[in-house]
Amino acid sequence: MSTLFTATPTDVIDNLHTGLRISLPRLLSRITALAEVGAIDGGGCCRLALTDADGEGRNLVAGWMRELGLTVTVDAIGNVVGVRAGLEDGPPVMTGSHIDTVRTGGRYDGNLGVLAGLEVIAALNDAEVVTRRPLAVAFFTNEEGARFSPDMMGSLVYAGGMALDDALDTVGIDGTSVRENLTRIGYDGPQPVGQPDVHAFVELHVEQGPVLEHEGITIGAVTGVQGIHWTEFTIEGVSNHAGTTPMHMRHDAGYVAFEIARFAREVAREIGGGQLATVGHVTLSPNLVNVIPNRAVFTLDLRNTDANALEEAVRRVFEKADALADAEGVRLTRRSLADFAPVQFDERIVARVESLAKARGHSVRRLPSGAGHDAQMLARVCPAGMIFVPSVKGLSHNVAEFTHDADIDAGANMLLALMCELAA
Repeated sequence: MSTLFTATPTDVIDNLHTGLRISLPRLLSRITALAEVGAIDGGGCCRLALTDADGEGRNLVAGWMRELGLTVTVDAIGNVVGVRAGLEDGPPVMTGSHIDTVRTGGRYDGNLGVLAGLEVIAALNDAEVVTRRPLAVAFFTNEEGARFSPDMMGSLVYAGGMALDDALDTVGIDGTSVRENLTRIGYDGPQPVGQPDVHAFVELHVEQGPVLEHEGITIGAVTGVQGIHWTEFTIEGVSNHAGTTPMHMRHDAGYVAFEIARFAREVAREIGGGQLATVGHVTLSPNLVNVIPNRAVFTLDLRNTDANALEEAVRRVFEKADALADAEGVRLTRRSLADFAPVQFDERIVARVESLAKARGHSVRRLPSGAGHDAQMLARVCPAGMIFVPSVKGLSHNVAEFTHDADIDAGANMLLALMCELAA
């Protein structure tokens, strides 16, 4: 436990390279350039995982890695890692995130963590500072899960939590597989996956929520990530005339779907605390105004930082769903899309984020992450933590997503300081 920080953390930056800072204009320039790839109206981006736009973004970022002198490798699930040599060989201190987006994504989610990592490397290059341990910057495949489930697929495979072939054989929302798309865009790399040797992992990310901005706080010291349970429900009933079929004689797939959704929200309110429930995608067939639906497919997203409470929510919703289907005389099936237990980040990293922020005059708050992140997968194989900076109005997965330049500057310099300490 005592070897995470091998030098005295409080004085590493001041003693070794006083005044070392990132270049905010250079970082903002890269953020803008990447946002132009897959740009959509309103200033946002659409780079669904493994699309042509994602491939173009990958080429841009990998090119920047090489320009900075990093040794770049691509693994079999398409994760890209750039390594800067240290004075000694050994496991690197890693940072990074993802560059894929949802269909209506912003320019900061994921991208900030990757590009701030490159800016850390650029700042060290400018100052001709070489850390004792190697440094690495990574971007992971299909973090969003918007095209292929589960989310955080690349980092999950990277950490050995999902079999490579299972990930490669995953079929997305457009009927194509991860395998064929990796090959098509040229990112089916030769590097093996599973159980990497990493000294520590730190991810800078926008909060994607309203807490930091609402409380006027600059830095979030992220304590962990809540558990996530995604389920796809398929309900098959009988289509019939909406005007001639009595209510008690219906086998209405739509009714059962909406009752499950209503009950999930009721369960979330009853459990309270951090329990969340969201129905995010619904399709009805035949989807006509005067026809009883014979088929409904919908997704349910349940989340909680408390593993027992999350398990209770899943159990109660599943039991109610089965009862509703039986009562209505419809057939119900379920398919798990993602099932991740809550993750607690390394207390030493959390505490150091907190103390570094205070030493630099920033307001700081400990808080959990409501969204999933690659850091939670890396926590399986090494000490891991995250730094949050505020999201204006709490918006994310939205073209209007925005983080003030001053907060980006504060977060990126925090990342620089922490990585230097970990690599000293």
